[in-house]
Amino acid sequence: MSDNPMASFKVLGDYNTDLRSLYEAWATTEGLEKWFLRKAEFCAIAGRLRDPEEFILKEDTYEWYWHGWGDDAVEKGEILEANGTDLIKFTFAGGSIVTVSFYSRNDVSIVELTQENIPEESDPLKNLYIQCQTGWLFYMANLKSTLEGGVDLRNKKLEVPSNFK
Repeated sequence: MSDNPMASFKVLGDYNTDLRSLYEAWATTEGLEKWFLRKAEFCAIAGRLRDPEEFILKEDTYEWYWHGWGDDAVEKGEILEANGTDLIKFTFAGGSIVTVSFYSRNDVSIVELTQENIPEESDPLKNLYIQCQTGWLFYMANLKSTLEGGVDLRNKKLEVPSNFK
């Protein structure tokens, strides 16, 4: 157990859709680009780029690009687990690990996201605990908005800054 109280966090979202649709939204290039990323690329172990509707698999590598940011702002990582139904785990910013679980409770589908191994940082602008938690809350709200109402809340204009430098 870490001495850093800001080494992990958990966020949950409830969705009025089926678990399969939620999993596809997280486990395919096509799904991620509808609510989360400008561009997602997954590369299989053999070096082949996955098709947009193809499920990711354990040991795939990825490159992710966001709306509102140039191509120099890229997140690279590896899929640690992807079971095809209710669990995805991947490396993320600063060497952290993100685990996404999907389940039903009281006739509602739930996405539970945990980010762990977050490095300690005193500068709030570089603090992954704060920045990532804020980001995940927004994107999980956008997932709900796009799945349930069709409205995408992301800023897609590069000329409108997404950061506060």
